[in-house]
Amino acid sequence: MTLALASPPPSTAPDAADPDATALQRARGIVRLGFVADADGATRLTTLYQAGAGKARLPRAPAGAPPLAVLLNTAGGLTGGDKFLTEVSIGDGAAAVVTTQAAERVYRRLTGTARVETRLTVGRGARLSWLPQETIGFDGAGLVRSLDVSIGAGAQFIACEAIVLGRAAMGETVRTVEVRDRWDITIDGRLVFADRLRLVGDAEAILAGPATGGGARAFATLVLAGAGAAERLDAVRGAIEAAVTAVGGGVEAGASALDGVVVARLIASSATPLRVTLARLLAALEGRPLPRVWSC
Repeated sequence: MTLALASPPPSTAPDAADPDATALQRARGIVRLGFVADADGATRLTTLYQAGAGKARLPRAPAGAPPLAVLLNTAGGLTGGDKFLTEVSIGDGAAAVVTTQAAERVYRRLTGTARVETRLTVGRGARLSWLPQETIGFDGAGLVRSLDVSIGAGAQFIACEAIVLGRAAMGETVRTVEVRDRWDITIDGRLVFADRLRLVGDAEAILAGPATGGGARAFATLVLAGAGAAERLDAVRGAIEAAVTAVGGGVEAGASALDGVVVARLIASSATPLRVTLARLLAALEGRPLPRVWSC
């Protein structure tokens, strides 16, 4: 295995152009991962770069499963001014699963916003499962996040992102929040999915409307894109129905297909029913149990 450092580590000196950096200590993190397929079809790691609070671990995957990478934020969460970058490249014919060690937390900020940027490249005939655990936003949190995905011909891609506003068990209420989330997915250079979320202000009031959440405090997006995705719409809807029924209520979900992409939306009154439903749904679509970190 050859490990390549893709670039020199970022400077730890304050950036004069960033007013947050000169006032308070900020967390920085970078993770770059690369996987390729050998001549016999086996996937192996070729690039592992990590800097700052961004880390990756590569536990042994179950027999018959693709390689697994688990991302960590050793800063213990995000707040205003923090910046993290993740880049994952899956070579032609390779396959991998990428998840996170635990739920990410976005804490109250004094100034600025946390910025999280993710860039994923899936080569021809390759497969990537992007399965991070949920992001928990606390009162006063600010998060700007982007997900850019480039998919080659014949590749398969599945991704989920979940956001939870406060911890219901702790009686937390999120009155002031800023969440800006952007997804862009291209297949062979053609944009097939563009999604924008802007949640700024009193989250409880905004999500109280019947057309904006119906009082939900947790929500998720799941996307299947690439080869054969559109043909799986009925399977996705069936898996959603089975997962929601198993949970016993508290979750609303639906799925649709457009231009070869299947998109599912889920909303819930709290984190637990959403997480359980999402875990059941992902396991059904993956055809195997989720990474063990999802059960910790």
